[in-house]
Amino acid sequence: MPYLDHAATTPMLPEAIDAYTAALGIVGNPSSIHSQGQNAKRMLEEAREQVAFSLGCEPIEVVFTSGGTESVNLAVKGLYWARNADAPRPRILVPRGEHHATIDTVEWLERYEGAILEWLPLDALGRVSLDAVAAALATHDDVALVTLLWANNEVGTVQPVASVVELAAAHGVPVHADAVSAYRHLAIDFASSGVAALSVSAHKIGGPLGIGALALSRSATVVPLIHGGGQQRDVRSGTQDAPAAISFGVAALHPAPRLSALRDRVIAGVRAAVPSAILRGDPVDRLDNNAHFTFPGCEGDSLLFLLDAAGVSVSTGSACQAGIPEASHVLLAMGLNDTEARGALRVTVGHTTTEAEVDAFLAALPDAVTRAARAGFSDRAVSIGR
Repeated sequence: MPYLDHAATTPMLPEAIDAYTAALGIVGNPSSIHSQGQNAKRMLEEAREQVAFSLGCEPIEVVFTSGGTESVNLAVKGLYWARNADAPRPRILVPRGEHHATIDTVEWLERYEGAILEWLPLDALGRVSLDAVAAALATHDDVALVTLLWANNEVGTVQPVASVVELAAAHGVPVHADAVSAYRHLAIDFASSGVAALSVSAHKIGGPLGIGALALSRSATVVPLIHGGGQQRDVRSGTQDAPAAISFGVAALHPAPRLSALRDRVIAGVRAAVPSAILRGDPVDRLDNNAHFTFPGCEGDSLLFLLDAAGVSVSTGSACQAGIPEASHVLLAMGLNDTEARGALRVTVGHTTTEAEVDAFLAALPDAVTRAARAGFSDRAVSIGR
């Protein structure tokens, strides 16, 4: 069954599975001072070094977490609280179209901590407006932080992180980057990026579920979410998951697959099979595994279910709450109307993808589009005859 939803999660690498299962036999808490505990700690710290190398940061700057969502929460809430400790700085600059890990976090801070959210517009390709960033920073002296995706998880557009960091640095404002989708697909060098914090997740790169990391600059200060034993610079207390970290480290050093040719095969094939389909996101400066289209007259969920019935796994890239199809907030932020945005389909390739899988998807697509267009939208008026 062709699996083309690698942006959601990608299969574990065989080497990562082997490392994980072998590490499950390790006895000893990494915080214990006896020899078995110290052996576990040694292996944990070796894994931290591997992840640090893959991110271009120092091992001390790697904070292991339970995944990308926790990393985002720790960075955004932690930086916000720290920045408001000595003076009121309630404003957060955040582009529209962020992942819900960020959206829900900043909205929580707005609801419970009095944060002021400054939503930054996207252009038609899904890229944040640098003029809006510059204007917000110049207008307000109460900005706690800027947070943005390194690359958009839905449409794949790479964001101008370096330019945002330069603008923010001129005002002494820290930047957090959510690099969960970009990690190992784009060159990331934390040391030279200038970001204060950067979030990644293991299961997006062939590591296990349930572990991620926050690269946190030595110069950055965050208030922790979790309090306890003071592990990991007192930033994230708790007994560390050494087996998961070890597997993460193996995945972090595994050669990154070359995926742009497969991505381009998807894009060219969709355009040939369904000429009305519209590629969304930057056509050039995009993630190497992402092909995102809208199909006029179709409901994205209908396409997903029809393709699934044909044995192909893809994604809509949109939320579905309580069974009610909902337009992608990313596409709406890019200027699409509700009807256009609801016809989205995201196809993402990965290290297990073959040309045969791509061709199977392309073969199944025209019939799925025809049937989805015939079905129309789920909220259309239906007349029932006798």
